[in-house]
Amino acid sequence: MAVYKIFPEKDATLYSLYEEMNTGLDEILEASLVVGDLGKPAPQASRFLIQFFTSEINDVINTKISSSTWQSNLRCFVANEDGLNLDTTIMVFPVSGSWNMGTGKFANSPETQNGCSWVWRDYQGSTRWTTSSFAAGSTGSYSTSSDAGGGTWYISGSYSGSQTFGYWDNKDININVTNVLHAWYSSSIPNNGFILKQDLEFVDNVNVQPNLKYFSVDTHTIYPPCLEFKWVDFTFNTGSSTQTTINTIPATISVAENPGIFYPSSINKFRVNARPTYPNRVFSTSSYFTNNFYLPTSSYYAVKDLTTNDYVIDFDTQYTKLSADATSSYFNLDMSGFETERYYEIFIKTTIGGSTFEFNDNFYFKIVNG
Repeated sequence: MAVYKIFPEKDATLYSLYEEMNTGLDEILEASLVVGDLGKPAPQASRFLIQFFTSEINDVINTKISSSTWQSNLRCFVANEDGLNLDTTIMVFPVSGSWNMGTGKFANSPETQNGCSWVWRDYQGSTRWTTSSFAAGSTGSYSTSSDAGGGTWYISGSYSGSQTFGYWDNKDININVTNVLHAWYSSSIPNNGFILKQDLEFVDNVNVQPNLKYFSVDTHTIYPPCLEFKWVDFTFNTGSSTQTTINTIPATISVAENPGIFYPSSINKFRVNARPTYPNRVFSTSSYFTNNFYLPTSSYYAVKDLTTNDYVIDFDTQYTKLSADATSSYFNLDMSGFETERYYEIFIKTTIGGSTFEFNDNFYFKIVNG
């Protein structure tokens, strides 16, 4: 499989408006700006933290990625957004200090303070976020500013990432963080997760109040944040096979080696069979319909959630190419990166004779708990 996802160990939002409030178990993560809230005239901001298990990151790099060419993106899925009358940029940095998730939720009464907050790294009264004399290569909100606190982060150009949203753009976050993962893997910097914040903060203007809210790891939906790994596993080695590549249309495509039910621990090789729908008439002592053909090298797969109609794995010309061996075209899927108790559909895209076609003739499967 050339696409694989892992999910967070912990996450939390830090609010300058509620300096000691912990939100470690809240279903929402927030990177927003507000002005004049709760009678406080000064502009306020929120940022959020996400951390993934180091052991899972190392396991993917060591045992799953089969290529030196790989990429990892941090993905967060929008729950609600408003106030984006201007282009809005989200920045992501690796956090430069440890923090405790806590068990709070937004607006708990009484306020939960047993985890990280705008002021504190671990819990109310513990270690404060550094606001001066930052470690080499890191920064945060300076103590001379009204927004002191809110995390600390590494500022190396190779570690930072960003994504800009226009008014009509999809607001899901999808930022390349490969350089950060290389740094964690090599122990160049410790893995304390990511901090995400708006590029423009604490603007004292009621016309600039972009609010971006995302599902957290504690969401009851199928949209928790994730790290998505992609790598090149394409091979086209047909050995001594006498099968040829299909070059006529229309074509009939089917997906074999699909029992329909998988457990999360499954890794399956799906075989893709192809033949002309209307073969040329020839004299033969065997059925022409038993002849299999390879799909061209410009062929790709995708996987879609049947209920939401969202692509779980989208077509990618580099990372989801169909491979081929002596038997047929094929691709591998590791089911541990999918949500359980859901149905999925496989799509195949290929280019034949200069035209591009997409096939999805009821290629379904389900992941079950086991």
